[in-house]
Amino acid sequence: MNTAVRQIGIHKPAIAEPIRLAGIIEDSIVDGPGVRFVVFVQGCPHNCDGCHNQQAQNFNGGFNADIYKLVDKIIRAKTTKLTFSGGEPFCSARELAKVAKLVREVKDVEIITYTGYLFEKLLEMAKTDKDIKELLSVTNYLVDGKFEKDKKTLDWFYRGSSNQRIFDITCYPNSTKARLIEKREDLK
Repeated sequence: MNTAVRQIGIHKPAIAEPIRLAGIIEDSIVDGPGVRFVVFVQGCPHNCDGCHNQQAQNFNGGFNADIYKLVDKIIRAKTTKLTFSGGEPFCSARELAKVAKLVREVKDVEIITYTGYLFEKLLEMAKTDKDIKELLSVTNYLVDGKFEKDKKTLDWFYRGSSNQRIFDITCYPNSTKARLIEKREDLK
C-alpha cells in the first residue's frame, strides 16, 4: 500500500485514479518563491503565442499518473511549497484539488496555481463548476492571465508577461476580495 495513502487514512482504490501530466519538477526555483514541487498538467485551451510550455497544450499528450503516487511524492518532498502549472490547471481542477487536499492531510503546503484565465472569469465559472471552486479554495496564490508575447518581460517576478497578475486568494471562498500582490516581498 502507498505510504501516503496509509498515513492519511485513505485506502487506495484497486484501479489507479489518473491525472494527465506533462511532467513534474521536484525542486524548482522559478515557479514561485523558494524551492517548490511543481506539477505540470497536460492540456490547455489558451494556445498562447510564444508559450514556454507548448508541449503541455495538447490534451492527448503527456502521460497518465496515479493521483495517489503523485501525492506520495509530494509528501516525501523536502519542500512545503507546491505549484500547479501546465497546461491549464483549471482543466484538471478536480484532480488537482484532490491532490492538494490529500497532501494537506499530512503536511502543510503553500500552493501557487498558474492559469491563463483571469481571476474574475474563474470566480464566474466557480459559481456553476464545483471543481473550479475547489481548486480556487485550496490555492493560496493565483497567477492569472494568458501569456502575451508582445508584453513579454523578464522584469516581473514569477510571470512571463506584464498583463499577468498575482493574487493572494487565501480568503476564498469566504470572500472574493483577493489581494493583488505587487511586490516580491508580499509573496511569502
